[in-house]
This record gives sequence, structure tokens and C-alpha cells, in this order.
Amino acid sequence: MGVVLDTVGKWLASYLQKEVPGYEPFTPSDPDRLRSIVQPGDVLLVEGNNRISGIIKYLTQSTWSHAALFVGPIDGAEEPDGEPHVLIEANIGEGVTSAPLSKYFSYHTRLCRPVGLTYEDRYTVGRYAINRIGFGYDTKNILDLMRFLIPLPIPQRFRRRMIAFGSGDPTKIICSALIAQAFDAVRYPILPRVTQAGSRQARREILHIRDSSLYMPRDFDISPYFEIVKPTIVHGFDYTALHWADKQKPLQEVAGQFGVFPEAPPLVPEEVDEEAPLPVA
Repeated sequence: MGVVLDTVGKWLASYLQKEVPGYEPFTPSDPDRLRSIVQPGDVLLVEGNNRISGIIKYLTQSTWSHAALFVGPIDGAEEPDGEPHVLIEANIGEGVTSAPLSKYFSYHTRLCRPVGLTYEDRYTVGRYAINRIGFGYDTKNILDLMRFLIPLPIPQRFRRRMIAFGSGDPTKIICSALIAQAFDAVRYPILPRVTQAGSRQARREILHIRDSSLYMPRDFDISPYFEIVKPTIVHGFDYTALHWADKQKPLQEVAGQFGVFPEAPPLVPEEVDEEAPLPVA
């Protein structure tokens, strides 16, 4: 029975990973700038364009449907043209694999960076993920995949639970869970549950790590412990150096009687003549 369910699960996975035609990212990444700033330990969020991406975006109410961990060049893993694999990810139908950064140059992406993570912990996080290359994608629990195909509105309080695949097999994993477990290896928080303990005079926070199956790609975006790094502005941005296709100045009919660029008003009020009589109400 388990073999049958796993086979059907793989068939569903194949269906769900098919790309939706007509996808065009509104803001694709800048390849050169992204290459120049990405660091080991960074989480790359991706707006995918396959069927399961649309489902994940609906269930999570987020732009992001996939997450990959940047670990730097991996020994023995490269493209035919020599480009090294630098990402670790878990893909439906493939399992945990490595990939080059260029794989997502044509997609809308976001870079999330753990703050203050030491070099040793960055290495541990990356090594944890690399050691799981070859693990399968969790398709054993066929009900978790089948319920994605039910075209019914899902109450928000149930959406996170529905995204949590889970066969209970430690060698089967999904993208967000893989990265969450890697950071858990060094006890770095993502979205921990916080409880208060102690007396009123001396309260302390206790962080509880959530179950890794409950993490979503968007959690790295909204986490208070990850910095959003934008390649286009991290090294400086000068809006005056941009070249626009339309006219450089507002139209005369828009500017009106004040001219195209009216003189800016003073930033501080003019001095008040203390000897002048005050107006009578």
C-alpha cells in the first residue's frame, strides 16, 4: 500500500510542478548585483511559476512560494559550462538538490540574511544542508498533496497546517523545513513562539522553536531576525542618475503658473516681527 501511495504521490508531484504559461516577473533580479552581495547563510526567496507555487502563494497569502539556501560553491557540483552550484533547495519531484544562482535570475526574488551569524555557524548551517543532498521530497502522505487540488476557500487559520507536508520520514523534506532545520542546528531563530516567565520584577523571554514542518517561505521575509537585502540599493543608489524613457520634466500644463520647477518653500518659518501688533480676533 505504501508503494502505491508513494507512486501516486510522485504522479501528483509531477502534475503540481508543471509551469504555468505566461509567467513574467514584475521585478526580475539584477544578476550582477545579486552575485556581488549574496553571502553563505543567506536565504533566497523565489516567486515560482508552477502549479504548486500558485497554491503555496494562496495558502500563505504571500509572494514567495520557494526558498533556497546559499552555501557558496559546492565541491564537485557545477553546470556543464562550469558555473558552480551554490544553492541548496528541496524541489517537489526531485528532493534535496544543489543549483546555480543563475537558475533564478529570471524570477522575482528576495534575499533574507541572518543577522550576526558567526562564520562558524554559517559553515554549520551550510554543511547541514549540503549533507542532506539526495534526500527525497516528502510525497508519502498522499492526503497532503490531494487536498491542494480541492478548489475550495480555506480559512486563514487552517492554511499553515495545510502547507505542512509530513510523512514522518526524516529523509523526506520540503524547502522551508530544510532551511529551518539548518538554522535550528545552531539555534538561530526564525519565528519562535515566545512566552513570558519569571516574576514581575525580572521577566525573561523563552524562545520555543516551532516544528520545522510549519515553516513557510514567507517566514524568512517577515522574521524579525532576518535582514532584507536589496541588491539594487545595498551599494548605493542615485535616483538622479536614472535614464527615463519619457520626458525629464513635468509638462507645462501640469506645472501651471508656477513654472516647471517652482522655487521650494523655506524649510523654517520666517522671523516674526515682535514689534508688530497682534491681529485682533
